[in-house]
Amino acid sequence: MTFKEVRIDTLDMNPFTKIGKEWLLITAGTANDCNTMTASWGGFGFLWNRNVATVYIRPQHYTKTFVDAADTFTLSFFNRDFRKIMTYLGQTSGRDADKIAKAGLTPHNFEDTVGFEEAEMVFVMRKLYQATIDPEKFLDSSISEHYPEKDYHDIYIAEVVKVYVKEN
Repeated sequence: MTFKEVRIDTLDMNPFTKIGKEWLLITAGTANDCNTMTASWGGFGFLWNRNVATVYIRPQHYTKTFVDAADTFTLSFFNRDFRKIMTYLGQTSGRDADKIAKAGLTPHNFEDTVGFEEAEMVFVMRKLYQATIDPEKFLDSSISEHYPEKDYHDIYIAEVVKVYVKEN
C-alpha cells in the first residue's frame, strides 16, 4: 500500500469520533526499533500559530520512552476492522512481547519516525511541549478518580508536520 501526503485543511474528520470512539496509535522510533500504544484521549487544535495535536501518556507506558527519546512521533488512525488489534495493543506492553508483530502490523517509515502500512491516515508530529499533569490544578475534584495510582499523564503538544492518507 502507498500513502500520499495531503494538506491538513482538506481533511474531513470528526476528532471526537476518531480519537474518543475509534482510537489511535501513538508510535515512536524507527521501523526497526519502535513501540506503539493505543490512545483514546487527545485532541487537535490551533496553538502558537500552528496546527497541533495533544496526547497524554502515563509514566509507566513503554511507548513513553520512545516518544521522550525522539523529536517526532506519529498518530495512526485505522478503520473499525482493527478494533481487536487496537484493544490488544492497548492492553499489552512492548516490554513483554513484540506486540506489533503479534498484532500483524507492518512498521512503515514516515519522515524520521514510524507509523503503520495498515493505517488509513498517519499524522507525523513534532514535539513542542511536555508537562506532567499537576493534580493541585484540578478544578473538578472528580478528575482524581482517573488517577487512583497517582500516575499522572504527561501532556505532549506537538505540531502536525505532515498528514498521509492511504491511496486506494
